[in-house]
Amino acid sequence: MTPRRNFDVWPVVHAERLALLKDLEGLEPGQWKTPSLCPGWDVHDVLAHLTDTAKTTRLGFMRRLVLAGFDFDKDNAAGVTAQRRQDPAETLAGFRDVLTRTSTPPAAPATRLVEAFVHGEDIRRPLGMQGDYPAAQVSTALAHQVRTSVKMGGGKELAAGFTLVATDAAFEHGAGNEVRGPAITLLLAVSGRPVGEGELTGPGAATFVQRARC
Repeated sequence: MTPRRNFDVWPVVHAERLALLKDLEGLEPGQWKTPSLCPGWDVHDVLAHLTDTAKTTRLGFMRRLVLAGFDFDKDNAAGVTAQRRQDPAETLAGFRDVLTRTSTPPAAPATRLVEAFVHGEDIRRPLGMQGDYPAAQVSTALAHQVRTSVKMGGGKELAAGFTLVATDAAFEHGAGNEVRGPAITLLLAVSGRPVGEGELTGPGAATFVQRARC
C-alpha cells in the first residue's frame, strides 16, 4: 500500500523545523562540531544547509547552479558557507528566521519532507537525540525516495531487490527479501545513511543495511 501524497507538505516541514530549533537551542559550544551523518559536514554545517535550502527559490536555484558549473556538491557547499556563522547561536538565529518560509528549489514537494526528516536525523543521531516524526508523512518521503534515482538524490537503486515494509505506517514497496522497520529508519537507509542492523529485521535486513552503507 502506498501513502497518500497529494497534501500540503508545508505544515509538516514547518513543524519539523520548529522541533529541530528547540532541540538545538541548548547545545553546548563543542557539540556543534559533532560530525553529522552527512559525510564531511558537522551538525553546524547541516543546520546552515537547512537554512540555505529554506531560502532557495526555483529561479535562485537555477542561477546558483549555473554559477556552480552544474555541480550540486559545489552549490551545496557555497550555500553552507553563505549561511554558517562563526557563532553557532547566530546560525541558529538565521534558521529561526526561516521557520515558516515556503520557498523551494524546483523539485517535487515530497523532497521538502525528505530534507526535513533526513537532515533532522543527520543532526540528532550523532548528538544522541531522538526525533518524534509523523510516520505517515515519513512514509510519503520514503515513497518518493524509492522511486527516485540515487543520481537525483533518491534511493531507487538501494531499494532494488528488497521488499521494504514499514512497521509503523501503511507502506510496502518492492519485491525480494523482506526488510521491516520504522519508516524513518527505512528512509535513512534508502537515503544512504548508516543504520544499525538491529534497527531493521527480516531476511534481507543485513544485506540491505550493508548496501546502504556503501
